Amino acid sequence: MSLSVESEWTNYTIPELKDKSNNQQYQDNMLPFPYEIRNVDANLNMQLMKDFSGERTGFVEVGPKKWVFPSGYTKAAQSIYNFKLRSDDVFVATFPRSGTTWTQEMVWLLCNNLDFQTAAKVPLNDRFKFLEFSCFIHEKVKEEFLKENMANPEYYKIVQSIDNPRWETLTKSPERRFIKTHLPFSLLPPSLPQAGCKIIYVARNPKDVAVSFYHWNRSIRTQGFLGDFRKYWSYFHRNLQPWTPYWEHLKEGWNMRHEENILFIFYENMNKNLRQSIEKIAAFLGRSYSVEELDQLESYLQFDNFKNNKSVNLDLIKKLGIILKDEEPFVRKGKNGGWKDYFDNDIDAEANEWIEKNLIGTDLRFPA
Repeated sequence: MSLSVESEWTNYTIPELKDKSNNQQYQDNMLPFPYEIRNVDANLNMQLMKDFSGERTGFVEVGPKKWVFPSGYTKAAQSIYNFKLRSDDVFVATFPRSGTTWTQEMVWLLCNNLDFQTAAKVPLNDRFKFLEFSCFIHEKVKEEFLKENMANPEYYKIVQSIDNPRWETLTKSPERRFIKTHLPFSLLPPSLPQAGCKIIYVARNPKDVAVSFYHWNRSIRTQGFLGDFRKYWSYFHRNLQPWTPYWEHLKEGWNMRHEENILFIFYENMNKNLRQSIEKIAAFLGRSYSVEELDQLESYLQFDNFKNNKSVNLDLIKKLGIILKDEEPFVRKGKNGGWKDYFDNDIDAEANEWIEKNLIGTDLRFPA
């Protein structure tokens, strides 16, 4: 079976530096990473690695907010912080499982003249690069993927390049760049609000995020969560899951919402009124389409159609064995309130107290 020839994993090679002195000058001019990175407590780290089997070295916490990441983030932090922005870059920034993929596909189509043909042919992860993805590919886990795909030269070649830094791919790209990230604003390039690029930040209520993220952590082996939902919730609400703390992430996005080049939207509103959300995002991006064209895009993005779209469902990494086939699909149910099927009375009471505590002192409120 032939895979997408456009895949960055298939074609990516690291070119020779033409001017090493210029590269050294670039290194010398890099801003220092402003936060301390330290290991999570040793006993806790052992427990985390037992329950999140995709990390084999240990987890770290970053800065005073204690952002949690796998060990791979340590060597990437400064490069991501110094990533060179372009005025026509488009970012979709979210805490994981907040409608990211849905928004990415909408944004890419709006910016590319509703080119449904290319969207069907080229996987979304090639059209919309995941900035920090390589930080989550542990070398020992990669070795396992290589061993499992050894009998298929095409698959083996793809696995060899899965941990190539996306910021290097993006830096060399001559095309307009579409960038996905789950990093909080404080860990992204500090010039982001002034660079002229567009950033759409999507927020989703934490109960639905926790359920969706639980399934994704079980599905993808780079995370490899092995417990039940109750155990996962304990990690999530105690800020012991990569990309947490959840509330600090959202508050950073919320506090940036008045910047001219940043649009803050709620997943709940997208789900409730997709057409209105399409029109709002199109206006933000400076794009205009006819009623008929917007009808077509709205139909394309309706969840019953979207969940069967192979271009957005990570079919490639399923074939490589990186996603477990027996777990929930990448694009799951796409509805509000799915948490009710997972929260018992004790978890719900704990969640409500946690939410109320973290909303004190902020006007951030989720749509009813």
